Amino acid sequence: MFFETTRNKAGNLKLGLMGGTFDPIHVGHLVTAEEARQQFDLDYVIFVPAGVPPHKDNEMISLPEHRFLMTSLAVMSNPSFFVSRIEIEQKEPTFTIDTVRHFGSWKNPEPEVFFITGADAILEIFSWKDYEELLKLSTFIAVSRPGYSLDRFHETLDRTCPDMQQKVHLLEIPALAVSSTFIRERVALGKTIKYLTPEPVEQYIKKHGLYRVTR
Repeated sequence: MFFETTRNKAGNLKLGLMGGTFDPIHVGHLVTAEEARQQFDLDYVIFVPAGVPPHKDNEMISLPEHRFLMTSLAVMSNPSFFVSRIEIEQKEPTFTIDTVRHFGSWKNPEPEVFFITGADAILEIFSWKDYEELLKLSTFIAVSRPGYSLDRFHETLDRTCPDMQQKVHLLEIPALAVSSTFIRERVALGKTIKYLTPEPVEQYIKKHGLYRVTR
């Protein structure tokens, strides 16, 4: 594997998985990953750029290699952050359950897997492939701005998988008015994206002409 087998005090490796298109990765992603690493005592956070996302229009997404390289540039200064190619190398649509199974069975004893995702996305988990198994194999970290409530999610979870209530935790992150969509729109308009994404990523976008409006 691409990182050392550091163990936490309990003996098991604690892995945070952070999936997304990362088109491009930005400071909000990085702040979220670092906060999750610290609060949940994770050994590593692995960024997993999506290959063929089942719920997005693939024609509107940058090539997987661009997204992988931008993510790698963004995390290279943090020894606890890594990037996996597991999804971008798949030719078929990729699902969270497959990625969690892969990392959950990587070594013996099995790592403890934490899946980091947005609080809005967690509300849709009941439409995800094999969601019941997913809740058993991993702990979910639902990232939100302060004051966000997951009451509706927990009410539904209580009806469908009551034993899994302790597998979802809310992580509040100070509001950062930045998103990948916002960055793409600014690039298309010729506006600066400095400090919205790490400088190496900003330079990569410029070098490869990503997100520019073509006429």
